[in-house]
Amino acid sequence: MNNITDLDEIIESMNPEIIEDEFIFSTVDSKTFLKLDLSKILLTFQEKEGLTIITTKNYAEENNLDYEGVWGLITLTVNSDLKAIGLLSTVTNALAKEMISVNAVSAYYHDHLFVPIEKLNKSLEILKKLSEEN
Repeated sequence: MNNITDLDEIIESMNPEIIEDEFIFSTVDSKTFLKLDLSKILLTFQEKEGLTIITTKNYAEENNLDYEGVWGLITLTVNSDLKAIGLLSTVTNALAKEMISVNAVSAYYHDHLFVPIEKLNKSLEILKKLSEEN
């Protein structure tokens, strides 16, 4: 696979896409984590304070997981190189100018942006405009 490294080309090709669902961030202890269905967990990250998970709001509520805030998810479908420089700073700055907070996750194939659910559609508009203007 040829991943794109040029920032202008990445921005132009990022093709942001909403992933339909509501997502939450939670922290769980190892005992709770072992009881969860891993196919329902989007991400885990171990920090010294605890294990963070990202899952759907419905799954969290079904399993009595504590969370604050509900997030929408936008995936940048461009295949950017893991070593590419500037993509996240460019998109998060564009959203920050509109007072939209972002929790970004970079995975092997794509970058994923968690934004407040009530600002999901506005975020998509901003990202599409950024891509078109590039």
